[in-house]
Amino acid sequence: MTATATATATGWEAVIGLEVHAQLLTESKMFCACSSRYAGALPNTLVCPICLGMPGVLPVMNRAAIEATILTALALGCRIPEYSKFDRKNYNYPDLMKGYQISQFDLPFSEAGSLEFPDPADPSRTRRAGITRVHLEEDTATLKHVRDATGLAYSLMDANRSGVPLMEIVGDPDLSTADEAGAYLRALRQVLRYLGVSTANMEEGAFRCDANVSLRRPGTQALGRKVEVKNMNSFRSVVRALEFEIARQAEVLDAGGRIVQETRGWVDDRGITVSQRSKEEANDYRYFPEPDLPPVLTPPAEVDRIRARLPELPAAKRQRFESEYGLGADAAETLTQSRSLATWFEEVARLSGNPRAAANWVVRDVIRLLGATGGEIESLGIGPAHLAELVRLVDDGTISVRTAPEVLEEAVATGAMPASIVQARGLGQVSDATALAAEVAAAIAANPRAVADYRNGKATALGFLVGAIMKATRGKGNPGLVNDLLRSALDG
Repeated sequence: MTATATATATGWEAVIGLEVHAQLLTESKMFCACSSRYAGALPNTLVCPICLGMPGVLPVMNRAAIEATILTALALGCRIPEYSKFDRKNYNYPDLMKGYQISQFDLPFSEAGSLEFPDPADPSRTRRAGITRVHLEEDTATLKHVRDATGLAYSLMDANRSGVPLMEIVGDPDLSTADEAGAYLRALRQVLRYLGVSTANMEEGAFRCDANVSLRRPGTQALGRKVEVKNMNSFRSVVRALEFEIARQAEVLDAGGRIVQETRGWVDDRGITVSQRSKEEANDYRYFPEPDLPPVLTPPAEVDRIRARLPELPAAKRQRFESEYGLGADAAETLTQSRSLATWFEEVARLSGNPRAAANWVVRDVIRLLGATGGEIESLGIGPAHLAELVRLVDDGTISVRTAPEVLEEAVATGAMPASIVQARGLGQVSDATALAAEVAAAIAANPRAVADYRNGKATALGFLVGAIMKATRGKGNPGLVNDLLRSALDG
């Protein structure tokens, strides 16, 4: 590959379809009672004969996992068939002890949905990509490849992950750029987190993406040979891997070659994809109905019961924030990053009675404080009542806008309510006209050049004088009153 392979292909149209696997947040595994919370557990301690694939054992379906899958499908606008079933997907790999994976093939839990996501080419618009299906299967064990001090290489297997409920969201081939794929994945992750069905943490393996990529000439309908790209462990990796693969295929085709239908792995530190194996077709897996599990019947009444659990989803919440609170699109986008942040903001808006001010404080200051700690809103150290009280203190003139951030930071550090901080530290705003008039007179006397500049039409000089007065009052002077008194003294 040459350096040109890192650029987006020209003269070709990419066709991208994503397959996303998300581990479900259930207490137990998909077909046994073993705990599914394997993170941090000692290897091979959360196992039983069922998840170890021992002969003669019988799986039992996890109802919570099935409902979480149907809930996700409903959030994505999928149709829920009344009749579905599990199948055996047969393949041999060391992390699959049974020699087959219990999955779904021709009769999944859902089909024909869609996902809306921001258009990376124009953030003011949205794109919609189809969802082929959302189905359920079991996760595999994990392999750790090691090399000892003598140079001997070998693999260790941990079966703790084996049998964890794994939801697969299969996307239609509706994406055409790597950036679109990144935006699609972020939007999907947000939906899963709003539903509370998965942590969707990519770095922990709870949210994994495989991509099918092919090229065709613009304006044509026929699809080219597709390549599956695996081993992408971050959103950045997905974008980089797809950019590389699109350019690689374009270079091959431009040179008169043919694309080999195969599976390729992304090597992040080298920035390339490498061939792993030929791409399997469905018949290679020899699917057949799982004989140890009955079909699953989901009547309309059951679908309605699950549908009633749907929360307000991100897109609808953004639109409501804009219309109900009069917020701009950017603010609404920030405030709906997570369901917990959106709920936190709405409680501040309710308690303070000033939604716009509440939004400004959350977007500007709360997000900054969270960024410094890398935490979620639950870890901030204060509740909505703290920020609501701060908003009211500013609104009623008790403290100035300049003093308020200092109060907020102390509240976060100590957990104290803003009103008690203001009282204890004497931070109340000075609105005594007589006291401020003296400070105005002192500032005018100490800064004759700024006074002359203002009277000669230099408007910025007024800001300098206001700053001097605010400094003298330690930020406690009422800014509106300071401006009025200063203009009166200078223009009189």
